Amino acid sequence: MRALIWILAIFAIAAGVAMLAGANEGYVLIVSPPWRAQVSLNLVIVVLLLSFFVSYALIRVLRKTLGLPGRVAHYRARRREQKASTALHNALRALAEGRMSDALTHVKAADAVDRSYEVALLGARAAHGLNDTRRCNEWLDKAERYDGRIPRLLAEAGFALERGALDTAVKALDALRDSGHRSVASRRLELELARRQGKWDEVAEAVRQLQSERAMPAEEARALLRAARLEAFRAKAGNDIEAAACWRDLPKEDVADPAMLAAVLPLLAQTGQGALARRAVERQLDEQWNSELARQYHLCAQGSDARDGLARAEKWLAAHPDDAGLLASLGRQCLTAQIWGKAQSYLEESLARAPRADVHMALAGLFEKLERPDDAAEQYRLAAKLRAA
Repeated sequence: MRALIWILAIFAIAAGVAMLAGANEGYVLIVSPPWRAQVSLNLVIVVLLLSFFVSYALIRVLRKTLGLPGRVAHYRARRREQKASTALHNALRALAEGRMSDALTHVKAADAVDRSYEVALLGARAAHGLNDTRRCNEWLDKAERYDGRIPRLLAEAGFALERGALDTAVKALDALRDSGHRSVASRRLELELARRQGKWDEVAEAVRQLQSERAMPAEEARALLRAARLEAFRAKAGNDIEAAACWRDLPKEDVADPAMLAAVLPLLAQTGQGALARRAVERQLDEQWNSELARQYHLCAQGSDARDGLARAEKWLAAHPDDAGLLASLGRQCLTAQIWGKAQSYLEESLARAPRADVHMALAGLFEKLERPDDAAEQYRLAAKLRAA
């Protein structure tokens, strides 16, 4: 339908032009002494139109011809970019799939076209994945030539941490600091180095810096800070005053975390400070039951608090009669309170629900107190069997 409309329009225009041309009786007089020529105006219009279109076509052809070398150069550059892009894509895919040899081959093809530090670092990563130190250093040298020393130092520190060469990582990070480079990447590497070296004060400081720059997810930061606080507890486990101070410095979110409480309780108990955590443990178990935390409850109900703790635990037993952790804790509390019959009953019930080596050891200790050496020996054997499994 559209083609038919166009055809009709073209014929209508042609008819209109023919009518106008037939009605036009003008002429153009061209004088160049001693000659003169009289030409129809219609002919002059046609010649001018033809001259315009011919001139336009010639100019276009000339421009295309003169621009041909530039277009060829642009085409070749685009082809090189496409080749480099394809090689980089293949290299990244091979790296992601763990095909380091293929990745190195594709990186070489990309480097032949696009000599950039990003490509060189990909080559270093692939060579590092192959444990080829020589080729890794060659690619790092290229990265340094292409874009200075900073990318090389960052890569060296990362590779050294991955293979456990902490001395090399320290040298690379020291060189970065000396150069005045401070970035999120370098801070994360410093954080990992401090974690590997067990310098938990530095870990906590690095986490706070990254958090202030919004460069670390809240969950990751929380986990690292908790690990740092737990290591601080372990370092001060032999000092009751410092252990108590660490407990008081714990933020509320850690005190309300069952896993953190279960990890801290044994460390407090080593210095006789388990009672400090008793209220927090009881509040947590009342709000949200946790079997592993209940298993540790006996550590914070010692001495004069033993019978009060036992009464509290027996109330929980009414709501959680099959909890192996609570039964084990009750058994140990009865041992402390010297209620031998209940202690044996609770420990045996805990083992019936979830056999554990430490509960077997506690029961063996009870049998020794009761002067039942054969039963104690059997419990020791079962504990050893579970530990060896």
